[in-house]
Amino acid sequence: MTTLSPTPETTPLAAAPVSPAPASPPPAMQLRELAFGAARAAALRAAAGLGVADALGESPATAEELARAVEAEPAPLRRLLRALSCYGVFAETEDGTFAHTEMSRLLREDDPHSLRYICLWCTEPWTWEVWPRLDDAVRSGASVFPETFGKGFFDYLHQDAGESAQVFNRAMTTSSVQSARDVADLLDLTGVSSVADIGGGQGHVLASLLEKHPAVHGTLLDLPGVVAGADARLRDDGPLAGRARIVPGDCREEIPFEADLYIIKNILEWDDGSTRRTLRNVVAAARPGARVVVIENLVDDTPSMRFTTAMDLLLLLNVGGAKHTRESLVTRISDAGLKIREIRPVNAYLHAFECVVPG
Repeated sequence: MTTLSPTPETTPLAAAPVSPAPASPPPAMQLRELAFGAARAAALRAAAGLGVADALGESPATAEELARAVEAEPAPLRRLLRALSCYGVFAETEDGTFAHTEMSRLLREDDPHSLRYICLWCTEPWTWEVWPRLDDAVRSGASVFPETFGKGFFDYLHQDAGESAQVFNRAMTTSSVQSARDVADLLDLTGVSSVADIGGGQGHVLASLLEKHPAVHGTLLDLPGVVAGADARLRDDGPLAGRARIVPGDCREEIPFEADLYIIKNILEWDDGSTRRTLRNVVAAARPGARVVVIENLVDDTPSMRFTTAMDLLLLLNVGGAKHTRESLVTRISDAGLKIREIRPVNAYLHAFECVVPG
C-alpha cells in the first residue's frame, strides 16, 4: 500500500468539502439511519481493513488514486468513502476528491491517538453473529456466546479465532497506552512509594506512573499469559525493570502483596461475583490507610454514553458482563469495605473513584 503524495493532478488542501447533511434530521430519518447502523460499522471496518486513511496523504485524492494505492476497485471505493463522508469520516470535496477529517485521521495506524484497531475489534466477524441475539440476552440476562459458538468467549478467541485475538490485543494495547498517560497525569503520588496495578494487563499504566515518579516502585498483577507480554519497559533490561515486579496471578483469587496505592482499571465489568471478589481481595491485602483507585467507563453521567452503553450491550452478549453506573460502582466499592473520598473524570471515557482502606 502506498501513501499518496501531492501530484500536479491532486487537488490542493484548499478544496472545499461538500456541505454536511442537516444536523437534526426528522425522527423518521433518524430511526432509518439507526436501523442501518450496521452499514456504518461495516464501512468503518472496510476503510480500516483496506488502509484507506493510511494511503490518503495531506492533499485530497481521487477515488481512482486511492483505489490504486489500496488495491481496490475505484467505483465501490468511491461509494464507501461517500457513505463515510456523511458522518464526518473523510470529506468529499466539491470536485469529487476526498480529504482527511479529524475522524479519518484516527483510522491511520501511525496516529498517536489511532482508533484503527478499536474499530476493527468492535466489528470482528463474531460480533455479527451475536448482535442479532441481543433479544435473547436481554430475556435471559446471560451471555449468548457459549450457545452460539459452543464455548466461552475467551476460549473461542484463543482457540478458534487467532486473528481476532491479535486484533483484540492490539486494540487493548492501543487503548491502554493512550489512557495510561491520562491516568499518570491525574494521580497525585505524594507520599506513595509503592504502586500495584491489579489486573493491569501489560502494565502500561504502571510504566507511565514509574516514568513520571522516579522514586516509586511498582507491581503488576495479571494472568500468566498476559504478563508474559508485559510492557518492555518493565521487564528484562527495560529502563524500569529495577523498580518493577511482575507477579502472575488472578486477582479474583488472591492479591499476595501490600502497596501504598492499588489501581484497578477497567476490570470490574465481569460478572458481579468476580467484581466483588476482586474488591474484597484488595481490601484483604492492603494495610489500613492504603489508597485504592478504581477507574472505569460509566454508562451514565458521562459524555461518552453512546460508546459506553454500546460496549455495555456487547459485554452482555460475549461474557455476560456489564459496564457500571456511578451508583452501581459506588455500591460495589462500599460493600467491599472501602471508603470513597472523591470521584473525578480521567478523560471523556473514564472516571476515577479515589478510595481508602479504613483503619
